[in-house]
Amino acid sequence: MPTINVDKYRLFEELGEHFTPDTFQQLCFEFGIELDKDTEEDETRPKDQAPELAIEIPANRYDMLCFEGIAMYLNIFRGKQTTPDFKLLDIPEDKMHKITVSPECDKVRPYVAGAILRNIKFTPERYESFIGLQDKLHQNLARQRTLVSIGTHDLDTVQGPFTYEALAPKDIAFVPLNQTKKMNGEELMQFYEADKHLGRYLHIIRDKPVYPVIFDANKTVCSLPPIINSDHSKITLDTKNVFIEITATDQTKLDIVCNIMVAMFSKYCDEPFTIEPVKIVSDHNGATRVTPSLHTRVMDVEVDYLNQCCGLQESPESLCKLLGKMAYTAVPDKENEKLIKVSVPPTRADVLHACDVMEDVAIAYGYNNLPRTSPNQASTIGKPLLINKVSDIVRNECAMAGWIEVMPLILCSHEENFEWLNRVDDGQTAIKLANPKSVEYQVVRTSLLPGLLKTLRENKSVRLPLKITEVADIALKDETKERKARNERHFAAAFYGKTSGFEVVHGLLDRILSMLRVSFVTHEEDLQSSKSIDYKVTENPSEEKGNGYFIKEIDEPTFFQGRAAAIYVRLGGVTRRIGEFGVLHPTVLDKFDLRYPVSVLEVNLEVFL
Repeated sequence: MPTINVDKYRLFEELGEHFTPDTFQQLCFEFGIELDKDTEEDETRPKDQAPELAIEIPANRYDMLCFEGIAMYLNIFRGKQTTPDFKLLDIPEDKMHKITVSPECDKVRPYVAGAILRNIKFTPERYESFIGLQDKLHQNLARQRTLVSIGTHDLDTVQGPFTYEALAPKDIAFVPLNQTKKMNGEELMQFYEADKHLGRYLHIIRDKPVYPVIFDANKTVCSLPPIINSDHSKITLDTKNVFIEITATDQTKLDIVCNIMVAMFSKYCDEPFTIEPVKIVSDHNGATRVTPSLHTRVMDVEVDYLNQCCGLQESPESLCKLLGKMAYTAVPDKENEKLIKVSVPPTRADVLHACDVMEDVAIAYGYNNLPRTSPNQASTIGKPLLINKVSDIVRNECAMAGWIEVMPLILCSHEENFEWLNRVDDGQTAIKLANPKSVEYQVVRTSLLPGLLKTLRENKSVRLPLKITEVADIALKDETKERKARNERHFAAAFYGKTSGFEVVHGLLDRILSMLRVSFVTHEEDLQSSKSIDYKVTENPSEEKGNGYFIKEIDEPTFFQGRAAAIYVRLGGVTRRIGEFGVLHPTVLDKFDLRYPVSVLEVNLEVFL
């Protein structure tokens, strides 16, 4: 969760009360935030630095990523302040400042929004918080500026109307923020490549054919989003009118960021909580509109739902009062006494469903004050899934037979899953990651063997023989499923020693299947009702009618020729192949860097359910 550092005594002054460490920590707990640190008694704090509070904010509360948001919501929660009525100045559209969007912007960052804060009064603390909120939004909601980037300008240094264009890098030239030399787009990329702060954002547009740029009416560059603003329009403590432009690749995130930026700092305007809108002219895609929207959403929430989830019996009026503590405006529905009309402020983008409102009712009432109830009216008895029960049987038998269970990762490289096992990817089996961060994690494994062989490779120093097993899931594409994929529980074993160990692996197979009550098919009675030790071996056991399993020699490139067999099981008159075992081919051993023979076994356990 993001952590916000605020001036301790400035916050207490804003809250109108001097808290002890315990009382403030209790207030934070009740509201759903956490006091992480108080530097008042920190010996490492410089003497000229004011004590600070480090407050952890829930990851979905983007409206509390600054001092102003924390102070406002705590005051509303304590009943010291009502929910602000954010409003737009009533200006005819033809009199508004405009940002005209070029069609070429669709190639790089298609969306833009704007707003103006008139007659704002900055102090050093307010200015620092204003810049800090931009940085916090960039790091969290904006995903390192890839989704949204914010530019702020002194409106008195530029002249509207503005244009949002996309040009070739060499055609963009301006003096970047806090610099003195004029640079074009290509020079700017080279200049900031080594910059620890801005260098991490260059990749967002570096390889694009065009770069986004904001111009004023005189073709003066305001900013090169998402990298840097122009030094010409930078804001200072003396700035009175702030022009905010926000570009994005996600319009939903764009509107959230725009609303939060103007809502938090419009309180410092001459007319508090009033914002001057900007018209976005985007005729090429029909996206012409006025921003910010500051739209208040109204939700119908059932009274019974709120009461039952929280274990309460509150009236609609009482619930509305509780919601007022969480910055909502709520009133009982005049037409339906079982409903409450809840107005969600434009800053609460985290409220998506009635359950979010219910959670805030519980916070406002106090989690410690909620009635305690026994769940005996809905008591249930838990039991393991059948596949997990079968898996535990297999694990226990392997352990008692002296085999060691391992737990490799479920992701592996494409080569390990196919080429290194001398197998071919048909394109219809493996689930591939769209953007793997490493070549080691390209696909979801379709076999347990790569993980076992890598485990052997990393433990070659252990005394031989090594006997390891794994019971876990693989994943396969499956167009018949809604999610287009399915998991399949497998059991696998690997024997690594100076001899092949083929007979050891075969013995483990016999033991596991016998414990699963599946006999080896050798005669008509399937060893189930034999009264004599005499038996006969059939030439083609697959034609027998009894249940059981049998093996057939196979010639597959994964295994040494003549030292591999497929495992078949016949249950309910249906015969199917469930796995294979054998001695690995020398080329497979070479690719996994193994010096001695390895015998492996892999079986699908799903068929035994």
